[in-house]
Amino acid sequence: MDIYDLFLYLSVGAGFLMAFNLGANDVANSMASAVGARAITVKQAVFIAGTLNFVGAVFLGSHVTATISKGIINPEVISDPKIIMIGMFAALLAAGLWVLVATLTALPVSSTHSIVGAIMGFGLVAGGPDVVNWLKIGGIVLSWIISPFFAAAIAFFIFSHIRKYILYKRQFVKQALFWAPIWIAITLSVISLSFLYKTPVGKSLGLHWSMSLAIAAGLAFVAWLGGKMLVAKIAIDEEEGAEGVERVFRKMQVGTSCYVALSQGANDVANAIGPVAAIYLIAKEHVLLSRAEVPWPMLILGGCGIALGIALLGHKVMATVGTKITTLTNTRGFAVDFGAASTVLVASNLGLPVSTTHAAVGGVVGVGLARGFQAVDFRVLFRIVAYWVATVPIAALTSIVIFVLLKWLCYS
Repeated sequence: MDIYDLFLYLSVGAGFLMAFNLGANDVANSMASAVGARAITVKQAVFIAGTLNFVGAVFLGSHVTATISKGIINPEVISDPKIIMIGMFAALLAAGLWVLVATLTALPVSSTHSIVGAIMGFGLVAGGPDVVNWLKIGGIVLSWIISPFFAAAIAFFIFSHIRKYILYKRQFVKQALFWAPIWIAITLSVISLSFLYKTPVGKSLGLHWSMSLAIAAGLAFVAWLGGKMLVAKIAIDEEEGAEGVERVFRKMQVGTSCYVALSQGANDVANAIGPVAAIYLIAKEHVLLSRAEVPWPMLILGGCGIALGIALLGHKVMATVGTKITTLTNTRGFAVDFGAASTVLVASNLGLPVSTTHAAVGGVVGVGLARGFQAVDFRVLFRIVAYWVATVPIAALTSIVIFVLLKWLCYS
């Protein structure tokens, strides 16, 4: 076995570890608000998220990774492909270990930022400061502020609107019958646009923006009609009080959580499988190409790893995001999901690198603040933010240590 084959086998294991952590940490966020609001149980969340993420990863996943090094470093500057291979493996292992530590301490972190920091770390040692795309790093730092604040603002507005125009109204049943179908229509239009602009399958259609808007508007109208029938069928009883309204939003919330789970599987699997695909190419061709077909077995490996991660450790992060920051109900959980999905859609189409994890936590804080500062546990929030800030430097340093050690072992 030569060095190329050795690192290929090792990278498959490290890629599975990263996919496992994606499921245990990132993906758990998609179901956290639904579990926290008791729309579904933890077991149901594990089954739904595991299944939808596997489907998203294998059937909608990124078959062609656009920039296999994620645009963080310029691999052309590093002439020796073995150095790139060792570095990619070190980055994958370092990012996987950091997300595992965060998961075991039940704190949500961004797997995207972990792998970005790790790639930057080995790039600095292998090629010097000039090899790193500092503009891209600056954008990521900016996203630490944009994602949570934007999602918090949207979730704050939506929950305040629901409370003002439905829950606080004397005729709240009549108000719910009027507003719930509108929110269902708006939600479906955001989801359809998100599918067209955020998932690899949607992007491959290459639709003009006017066509995308027309599809979203058409689906919104159908959803509004369907929503009116659905809400009428649920038949809110005035004696139930606010619980009747919560029952309507409970069904909407399960739908939004399912979409987030499917979308995450399609988009985030590349975080685990992209570096493995890069090492696979180097092992076979002894060169690194900027674009590469990701073999099906690797996508299946990623999908299995994500599903296993949710099943074994997903409950830890779900508990933190869903219950420990603030108390969630179905209307609040719906506002969180809508805020997170809208933030990821709008910001990513503006070219801003956003994290679903940061957006989900921001949304939870937003609905908490709508009830006042006392409704948010800032001790938990500060611990989460500390982990976010530490993610890039810790992943980078760990990657450097592993890279230097492996390089010494391979070249000495």
